[in-house]
Amino acid sequence: MKAQEFRALGAEELTERIDELSRELFNLTFQAKTKQLADTSRLRQVRRDIARAKTILHEMQSKAEVQ
Repeated sequence: MKAQEFRALGAEELTERIDELSRELFNLTFQAKTKQLADTSRLRQVRRDIARAKTILHEMQSKAEVQ
């Protein structure tokens, strides 16, 4: 997902998306360790999506505190 797509979500939806991505990352890591993962680039993509979503969530929370 792109940052713009994450920004369109609300704080609750963003938190849910982070949880979903974390579960997906766990499953992908498990598959990679058992040599069952075909697309290893997906690991990097999911990690970056989690970081992107957490950054935007933090920005939202910081903005709410200032106002």
